Amino acid sequence: MPLEITSLNVGGIRSAMRKGMGSWLRASSPDVLCLQEVRAPAEVLGSFLPDRTNHQSVSLLKGRSGVAVCSLLPVARVREGLPGLPPADTHTGRWLEADLTLADGEELTVVSAYVHSGEAGTERQEHKLAFLAAMTERLAGLAAGPRPAVVCGDFNVAHREADLKNWKGNSKNSGFLPEEREILTGWFAELNWVDIGRRLAGEREGPYTWWSWRGKAFDNDTGWRIDYQIATPDLAAKASSFRIDKPETYDARWTDHAPFTVTYDLPGYQPGQR
Repeated sequence: MPLEITSLNVGGIRSAMRKGMGSWLRASSPDVLCLQEVRAPAEVLGSFLPDRTNHQSVSLLKGRSGVAVCSLLPVARVREGLPGLPPADTHTGRWLEADLTLADGEELTVVSAYVHSGEAGTERQEHKLAFLAAMTERLAGLAAGPRPAVVCGDFNVAHREADLKNWKGNSKNSGFLPEEREILTGWFAELNWVDIGRRLAGEREGPYTWWSWRGKAFDNDTGWRIDYQIATPDLAAKASSFRIDKPETYDARWTDHAPFTVTYDLPGYQPGQR
């Protein structure tokens, strides 16, 4: 079986499970589930996903942020926190790396990341840009490392005009500022990371992964593509398909994001492997 990896901002694992995430998970069951905005301690996450090895970076701010890598594959080692950040920002539950052992014995680095939402002209935006700068340094290190790697997560940046419906109206808002977009361009053009969603979707609008709860954004598909899987070239070459599990109706939503799953032509979980 090929390897399936899903990136998903749950907006609080308790809320998501209460509203229907469990049904989606039973139907989809990816090999690796990278979560953002878990907003719960490790024991709560484990109670919802008891069949997986769950590693989590919990924010020091109770009820905020939190990322996790929940794997059916064995986990060889884990690294928490993004190097290069100021001490106050190091353990805010926004970056977690896990080296997974594939069925053939090879290893793969999987990262779950949650970038600040930011706000133009404020200190929140400064924190976001500092995080993106530290992320650039770490991406350079991962790209030069011994293992293929994929970074999954809610980056809170739409890279190109095709990545959000109302790009003109958001040209001065955090999430589509020129300086943010240029950072992502550097990842792809200079560090050689590959935007898997864009490569597989081709040159078209979207496909979006986030829609505001307000107004008719969801019904009119006025969304943003801010949930990514970016991979080193060797791994990107093995990405064969993707899907975005957007609910059919507004009432069926259990988060304001949609699960973004990529299939890689690598050996996935085999029963009994752990």
